[in-house]
Amino acid sequence: MYKIGFDNDKYKSMQSQRIRERIGEFGGKLYLEFGGKLFDDYHASRVLPGFQPDSKLQMLLQLKDEAEIVIVISSQDIEKSKRRGDLGITYDDDVVRLIGEFTGIGLMVGSVVLTKYSHSAKVEEFEKRLNAMGYPVYHHYMIDGYPSNITKIVSDDGYGKNDYIKTSRKLVVVTAPGPGSGKMATCLSQLYHENKRGIKAGYAKFETFPIWNIPLKHPVNIAYEAATADLNDVNMIDPWHLEAYGKTTVNYNRDVEIFPVLKATFDKIYGECPYKSPTDMGVNMAGNCIIDDDACKEASKQEIIRRYFTSLCANAKLPTNTDEVYKLELLMNQAGISTSDRACTVAARKVEEKTGQPAAAIELNDGTVITGKTSDLLGCSSAMLLNALKHLAGIDDNILLILP
Repeated sequence: MYKIGFDNDKYKSMQSQRIRERIGEFGGKLYLEFGGKLFDDYHASRVLPGFQPDSKLQMLLQLKDEAEIVIVISSQDIEKSKRRGDLGITYDDDVVRLIGEFTGIGLMVGSVVLTKYSHSAKVEEFEKRLNAMGYPVYHHYMIDGYPSNITKIVSDDGYGKNDYIKTSRKLVVVTAPGPGSGKMATCLSQLYHENKRGIKAGYAKFETFPIWNIPLKHPVNIAYEAATADLNDVNMIDPWHLEAYGKTTVNYNRDVEIFPVLKATFDKIYGECPYKSPTDMGVNMAGNCIIDDDACKEASKQEIIRRYFTSLCANAKLPTNTDEVYKLELLMNQAGISTSDRACTVAARKVEEKTGQPAAAIELNDGTVITGKTSDLLGCSSAMLLNALKHLAGIDDNILLILP
């Protein structure tokens, strides 16, 4: 049975207010690295029932008069024609799509940054495309020794070589078509340039998962590990936050590992780092908007199982991600669940055992489970969908929808 576990309106209000507060903490200008998906965040809506897929976008709309968006894309990804796994389009086409989506709802897109820049015909063609649309394009370059050689990075031979991005608003949201595009480096490069110009500016990170103020092994956080099993992300207690404040918070391995570099970068730019931990950098308020913890736990457990089956299907087609399957099995074990905890799985297996043929099942919002069997006329998925339609329309099961 579908239950609301998350207060979406409270989230939009609290989140926009927290970002405004962070802008004020830095004297009136903030570069906000935006992780995850701004559009169509179906993972969040599955594990936090009540969270709308466009919640983050709606939250940004509350700040639209103060915000501008900078979209970052790696030149290497343009050259390789890298594609989004969910939409199947190339990253450069997605940048154009994002511009249209943002501007279509009233958000300002200020510019596009080509990171890891090197000249090529493909990159030049994309830049001309953006210029023709009226958007300025800036170049950021590879830096030898990045991210460890702080002396080189925070110098005129490092960030100083990058183009200075001209921005006009107090909140600069830095987003990208996908991971590894260079969002954080773009933010830090801007801080270097702003500081040289005597402009006060700060950096913060907006990442929905893991949620920092719920337990490490909460199913919502385990579900995040399941969603990033292919990246080998691991949730962990933030050791920097624990040492600084004596409080336990949750972060993930990549942020914890990069924090010493970030701290040293801030120290070199400003003389001291404004943050004592990776958790301090975040502005995520999602954990404060959970109104039914049990509903979110159950939804997250179902998501972990769903991710497991998705990985099994992918592995059956192309057996290259066995380690991912094993990791998801471990995560199910951590959450204390098995595939039998998914009602439609149990129902489909019963039909399969009875018929000796592939079977399918779907659980509706009211908890009703509808099954479908394989026959000479229909595959099991088609049969299941027809049976579900008959149930929802109140049509007797004996009535045929397709004539023999």
